[in-house]
Amino acid sequence: MDLQIRDKVALITGATGGMGFATAKILADEGCKLVLSDLKITDLEKDAASLPTEVLCIAADVTDQADVDTLARKGREKFGAIDIVIHTSGITGAKGHPLEVTDEDYLEAWQIDFMSAVRMARATFPAMREKGWGRFVCITSENAVQPYWDEATYNTAKAALAAFVKNLSYKEAEHGILCNTVSPAFIETDMTDGMMEKRSKEMGVSFDEAVESFLEEERPGIALKRRGRVEEVAAAIALIVSERGSFINGSNLRVDGGSVQAVQN
Repeated sequence: MDLQIRDKVALITGATGGMGFATAKILADEGCKLVLSDLKITDLEKDAASLPTEVLCIAADVTDQADVDTLARKGREKFGAIDIVIHTSGITGAKGHPLEVTDEDYLEAWQIDFMSAVRMARATFPAMREKGWGRFVCITSENAVQPYWDEATYNTAKAALAAFVKNLSYKEAEHGILCNTVSPAFIETDMTDGMMEKRSKEMGVSFDEAVESFLEEERPGIALKRRGRVEEVAAAIALIVSERGSFINGSNLRVDGGSVQAVQN
């Protein structure tokens, strides 16, 4: 399917991450030009060299508005516009009893998982409004609607992010900017690899057995009985930033294998 976004310019944060780079690959194949950002700039530039399109790699700290503004400005200077923003940067944050994690733990997740998206919107929306076309997608999580008790810092920041993007969607659509979220769950990434390695050591079982037991005990809604793949998340993102997704606005698209056991988001 031709997504009809050839020559659009897409800015992707967290681009060395599995989902970020998988999305970059799909959009490159669709003919988009890319502005890729991450703090791991050496790794990013190495990966980006394999992409079949024009790419600008920039290191940016998403907790700093000036850095985010510079990222957007350099992207526009290079390519003339930024049409699509895909914000994947984030952390899992501190875990533990919700009343025992510290103020600093909550604030760290808030700054990286929530306020970073506010900063990205501030930096990119004015130019998209002038052009009359734009796409803004943030990665939330199943945790935004199905919180897990020991992940309060992450849960609250991601829930706020989902509400913020929905909030934006009400007014930005009149400027041609569509705002949506994508909610993955238990995807094959470095983060879930680390979770399963820790689980396998604690239980004294193999990595695969740790995954199997986690699915059975902690994610019974995933009827497919496997982790998702980053390419599956990237395909969903590519659809909603495209012209093919031009009537999708203010939505939360789950890519979770059924992990969230509810009808509504």
